[in-house]
Amino acid sequence: MARDSQAALVALNRFGFGARGGASGDFVNAASDPRGFVTSELNRANAALLEMPGLSSTPALGKALFDYQFEIQQARDAVAKSAATEAPSTDPKAQRRNPSLSSIAKDMMAKEPMAASADGNNANAATQPNPPKPPPQPANVIQKTFRTEALARIQRATFADCGFVERLVVFWSNHFCISANKGGLARIWAGSFEREAIRPHVVGRFADMLKAVEQHPAMLFFLDNQQSLGPDSRAGINRNRGLNENLAREIMELHTLGVGGGYTQDDVTSLARVITGWTFAGRQGQLGPSGTFAFNANAHQPGPQRVMGKVYEPNGVAQGEAVLADIARHPSTAKFIATKFARHFVADDPPPALVARLQDVFTRTDGDLKALATALVDSGEAWDAPLTKMRSPYEFLIASGRLLGRNPEDPSRYLGGLNVLGQPLWSPAGPNGFPDTSAAWAAPEGMKLRLDISAQIASRLGDGIDPRELLELVAADAASPDTRRTVERAESRQQALALLLMSPEFQRR
Repeated sequence: MARDSQAALVALNRFGFGARGGASGDFVNAASDPRGFVTSELNRANAALLEMPGLSSTPALGKALFDYQFEIQQARDAVAKSAATEAPSTDPKAQRRNPSLSSIAKDMMAKEPMAASADGNNANAATQPNPPKPPPQPANVIQKTFRTEALARIQRATFADCGFVERLVVFWSNHFCISANKGGLARIWAGSFEREAIRPHVVGRFADMLKAVEQHPAMLFFLDNQQSLGPDSRAGINRNRGLNENLAREIMELHTLGVGGGYTQDDVTSLARVITGWTFAGRQGQLGPSGTFAFNANAHQPGPQRVMGKVYEPNGVAQGEAVLADIARHPSTAKFIATKFARHFVADDPPPALVARLQDVFTRTDGDLKALATALVDSGEAWDAPLTKMRSPYEFLIASGRLLGRNPEDPSRYLGGLNVLGQPLWSPAGPNGFPDTSAAWAAPEGMKLRLDISAQIASRLGDGIDPRELLELVAADAASPDTRRTVERAESRQQALALLLMSPEFQRR
């Protein structure tokens, strides 16, 4: 049983989010058929899709935000006009000042009729029949949407049988990351970006995911491609503005070929020219429905472009799509993806033979990501390598909720914990995403914070839980003697639970 238990621990921790508490039977199921337990999720139709009540599409969310911003601007304009009419200022600086939302609200409220008396009469109603409408409250659709999306993601990961497909979603979402800290559009679109550009393709083709990602409004906004104008385009000439190479550079450096992948700065510039005009429609919908991908021909650099030795003829948006299709199949892309995939799931320094095998699968199957994931699970290296990688903060918090049988109904504790541990949801510090090495998450300060959170969890839930029983769910016979002694000798159930959550069997994958 010991060897089966070790394989079950690998199946649950390396490829999933750990065992669920209660009567789930996850550890027993994983021990009976470790590989089948992991890969069964890959064969379920639409396993990665996330469709729940309250989740809106990117265009719907874009329209809601554009409308909100328009209302805010109208409120500002009304206040500025009213102030200029009633008390014109001789101070030029005061005339140029842009009123804050709070000042707008105060000004509007000052002009509102007095509150009605207890009998419902309003003394000022006759003298001011049409008071100005106050602006929308700042606690608006953006944060509500973000929390709704976060809760849906957390719930899906918490309730999944193994969680392998959800781990794939997290991997690819971090590979093609945006940051919700970029601004209102990025924050309101963070969840829909993952649902629309990542999830449909995690067991599909890499080239399809690449195209979906680079044409999604969230990515275009995050890397400023809507600001990029072809120098010789009509818009570029009229506005005296040129290229923004952000998206082109990250496509090559981070999304496909990787550093040292055979491209040059000239290739980056050429790709930037190719994807000028890739943007999204705004509130007025001049280029299409608000919040959808759009091609602005007036901003597109005319003429053919040479990228990595191949000339691409000028045929609008198809020119850029052809470049993406070619670099998705480039040998450097296969090597870069295979290395990063093996590093995430197996070891910081992945076995070269495993990387070579995954690279071959990626190439032979034309970037079939289901085949790539299956090849990983079928490899001996994935099961033989010791569990040395540290769970990321997200994996740690999800695993804790699963083990303790918590039904996430409010994302606040998870979002707060992620902020404390340095992995705020959908908000990496840069376009290279969150780090994926043990050293990044195993620093002393980070481990102290994990201990603090483990202690907080234990203080809330420890009284009604037997940590010794949970240890059987976590690792069974694969638990080390040291871990067993530590849990059994704890001074209280709370202390035992905190120590269990900090054990190697729980923290490592």
